[in-house]
Amino acid sequence: MTDFLSTYGFLIVTMLQAGLLGLSLYFPLQAGQLSLASPGFYSLGGYVAAILLTNPAFAGLRDTLGNAMFPLTWLVAAVLAGLLGLLVGVPALRLRGIYLALATIAFVEILRVISLNLSVTGGAIGLFGIPQPFGIVDRWQYVFIFGPLLILTLLFARQMERSRVGRALRAIREDELAADAMGVPPTRYKVLAFVTGAVLAGIVGSMSAPLLSSWNARQGTFDASIAILAFVLIGGSRNIWGPVVGGALLTAVPEVLRFLADWRLVINGLVLVVASLYLPQGIVGALEKLGRPRPPQRPTPVKPAEVTP
Repeated sequence: MTDFLSTYGFLIVTMLQAGLLGLSLYFPLQAGQLSLASPGFYSLGGYVAAILLTNPAFAGLRDTLGNAMFPLTWLVAAVLAGLLGLLVGVPALRLRGIYLALATIAFVEILRVISLNLSVTGGAIGLFGIPQPFGIVDRWQYVFIFGPLLILTLLFARQMERSRVGRALRAIREDELAADAMGVPPTRYKVLAFVTGAVLAGIVGSMSAPLLSSWNARQGTFDASIAILAFVLIGGSRNIWGPVVGGALLTAVPEVLRFLADWRLVINGLVLVVASLYLPQGIVGALEKLGRPRPPQRPTPVKPAEVTP
């Protein structure tokens, strides 16, 4: 067991992390919003944790709080990501479809350029020497941090879907004009979904900075936006398990096939192509369809007997 965790522990933690980032994109998709801003909030959360845990200006606070400093970084990252999500979401969510996707990609790039030019973020080099929380020695032990967060997020998403908010989000996703005509305010609910995803991405980023021991501008890029979008599309965008399954699969395939060298990237690309072509509802959507009982078939009408004159 120890050898297994030493070999695959970091991969398991990365799969959990990918599932959480996929869920951060899943919330705006519930309202039909194609937002690719999650890497920006993820990067922001990581910088918050890296600065609070390494900057000499906060040395006294770290000495006073001890391990309580780590939950504080999660809280600060969640609040800042939520406020920034609100500032960005209100004007950006007036856009739809590919235009919203382009606007959120621009937001990620703006944050990346800002972080490259600030001394407090370490510029292009980034920040190093981020301490480990709660006496963690091996990286697989981060399962005890990301695992509970994933469980809480899934429970929250499940309750949200069953609530009035979830029904309003589904109504907006299916037909925004009809939902508005029925008294559902689309802007309010779309901003709520966007901010929820931003808060989750910020918390994941603040937890990931100690995991990597360093943080730089490469954590929030356009490539990361596409990767997270692939998690959701391959796993399924209509079920809370879709982002988790997609994130785990697309993270595990290149690592498990590492013995194939560069061919593993080819196989990873083939998985993306095949899933996009033959699983339009994602893997979880296809499994749901298989498990769904077939609708009853209509009896074949009996032709009236021919009357012989």
